[in-house]
Amino acid sequence: MLVTISILVGALIGVLYARKRGGNKLDMAQHAAVFGLIFGIAALFVNVAMIRVM
Repeated sequence: MLVTISILVGALIGVLYARKRGGNKLDMAQHAAVFGLIFGIAALFVNVAMIRVM
């Protein structure tokens, strides 16, 4: 659940970032994908750390 939400939040941030910098739809899609992956991988590490602590 945490990873899925993080991917969606990262994609939203990526779209907003590309829009702020004046990007077209393809730029927004690329930034959404990259930010989604970054946030998703970070959340995956946090999830694994939380499971290992418990």
